Amino acid sequence: MFKLARLGASTASKTRLSGLVLAKRFYVKEIKNDLKKQDSSESGDLVDLNAFKQAPNHPTVWSNEQIPREIAMTGPRFEQTDLEAQPRPLAAIDLIAKQPVRIVNGRKAYCDGEVSGSTGHPRVYINL
Repeated sequence: MFKLARLGASTASKTRLSGLVLAKRFYVKEIKNDLKKQDSSESGDLVDLNAFKQAPNHPTVWSNEQIPREIAMTGPRFEQTDLEAQPRPLAAIDLIAKQPVRIVNGRKAYCDGEVSGSTGHPRVYINL
């Protein structure tokens, strides 16, 4: 909303945007409640828990704004899709936590994959 105000957007567009955000939050809460009711009523069914992990190395969401995988992968768009065949990259939040803190001189750090440029990834700069 702050960016819209700075750009001089109309009040109607700001109201519409805030309404969409509130509708999304309400929709996600309703689906979470429905899933909890289904889980409590269907205790006899076997469910593959790995199918609903957020990432292979992270079981749940790591942000309040993130939609859980079991909710995001529903609806007509994903109706006939085999979720096990879809790419599932590792969550960067866990990979970053494994890295030690490194002291750098100045306000720029870079990573080149710890190998030469031709075998690793291109050098990536991070402004601190």
